[in-house]
Amino acid sequence: MSEVKRRTAGRPAGSGKASGGHSQSLVRGLNLLERLAGHPGGLALSELAEQAELAPSTTHRLLQALQSQGFITQDNELGVWKIDVKTFRIGNSFLEARDFVASSRPFLRRLTAHTGETANLGIRDDGTAVFLAQSESPQMMRMITRLGSRAPLHASGVGKALMAWLSEDEVERIIQERGLPRVTENTLHTIETLREGLAEVRRQGFACDREEHAIGLHCVAACIHDEHGTPLAAISVSGPVARIPEARLLELGALVRDTATEITAQLGGRTPQAQ
Repeated sequence: MSEVKRRTAGRPAGSGKASGGHSQSLVRGLNLLERLAGHPGGLALSELAEQAELAPSTTHRLLQALQSQGFITQDNELGVWKIDVKTFRIGNSFLEARDFVASSRPFLRRLTAHTGETANLGIRDDGTAVFLAQSESPQMMRMITRLGSRAPLHASGVGKALMAWLSEDEVERIIQERGLPRVTENTLHTIETLREGLAEVRRQGFACDREEHAIGLHCVAACIHDEHGTPLAAISVSGPVARIPEARLLELGALVRDTATEITAQLGGRTPQAQ
């Protein structure tokens, strides 16, 4: 047996002591970095060591290594450690590269496969919802929305799913500028009914459009959130009332809500708790 074979026999590839030690240090260092990212005001060495369940000496050595690479910095006056600009640049590059439309398309196709209905993705453009992507139902009678078309926020499933998570001031501004015109006889056209509807969206995590945008059409929609928990986009499933009766709305709503949560997580976003 050669010298190389004698050294590696019986040992999995890449499991050498030095390699394993480096991997452990890397994991520990990333753990410290993650904890600092969750505390913008910084953490003291003792706090970090306690949270990470490491010896203070080990924690200090890892912090010095991260500092030498520009990932963290120490506030000399307060004695706390904080994330530095290099960490921000890495995180920001992820946000810039994030393409939520492309990321959402497989989920839209999955929704269509599971429900047999058309799935859509829309965003907010000030006071309207704009549809950017779609997975068409295979049914002969189906809902089709032209990409780039718009719908009022207060009178569409996607619109209400987005509107529900805006600040009170932003909702008020939209109402003042756009009003609440009736699109159908079922449109929520008063401030009171709209506020009640948005509160329902926040409680259950999805919006229902009960022929509010088009007679004969039902829709359920849920919001995709960014890393701050603010609305990024919304997905929906729409179809004729004959195939999506009232009894099926809650079932589909839960499915769309869970799918939106999946997309949010994949994009690095944060889904707010139901209110």
